[in-house]
Amino acid sequence: MCGRYQNRAEKQHIAEAFRAGIPPTFEILPSYNIAPQTEQPIVRLNRDSAERELALLRWGLIPFFAKDPKIGYSTINARAETVTSSPTFREAMKRRRCLVPATGFYEWQKIGNKSKQPWTIELQDREIFAFAGLWDRWKDRATGSVLETYTIITTDPNELVQPLHDRMPVILSPSNYDRWLEPGDPDRPPVDLLRPFSAERMTAWRVSSAVGNTKNDSPDLRLPLKEETRDLFSGLNDDCSTIR
Repeated sequence: MCGRYQNRAEKQHIAEAFRAGIPPTFEILPSYNIAPQTEQPIVRLNRDSAERELALLRWGLIPFFAKDPKIGYSTINARAETVTSSPTFREAMKRRRCLVPATGFYEWQKIGNKSKQPWTIELQDREIFAFAGLWDRWKDRATGSVLETYTIITTDPNELVQPLHDRMPVILSPSNYDRWLEPGDPDRPPVDLLRPFSAERMTAWRVSSAVGNTKNDSPDLRLPLKEETRDLFSGLNDDCSTIR
């Protein structure tokens, strides 16, 4: 599961990293504690030009056929194993794939029966990356208003994440961005890309329980706990500087 992540990059950095156009009204602020039901940037292909564009969508996919938008509270993630068969996600998987920019995500490790320890997980180089996502457009029949939403696809954990959680978000390599976004054959979507990312390119460390409160959103949330000086396996690089 991916229920909380961070994107500390400015909009220009995101646009350059994903070679995406910036709409005139597009504005975001870096966030260190992104929660479901908030509006966040995604990268998709423009319907008219077929060029990559940045768009702000709400996290929690509402399929176009939904009668009740509250379904979005339970669809922040889509399982890679069932994304092509689930009625909620299969049409989006065929035609509305997107990239979800991120600089890290959080998982909560069970400690005993009652407590959990949050960890932040990032790339070794601390750079921006992309989750594999899907998006959809829902129209309220009563008011005519349109709402665009997205979900993040999850898969089995790699060796780094496995001690923390039994799922992890699908992270795409830049070399696969085009293939993920391009329509291709709707009946043959690129499901082979929905696999665990290389653990050797990632790192993780314990962080404060303050990340559990969605009202908290500051750079301090991703700082290692004072007693934590090593990551899960090979040692923590203490350079936790933000994206430049």
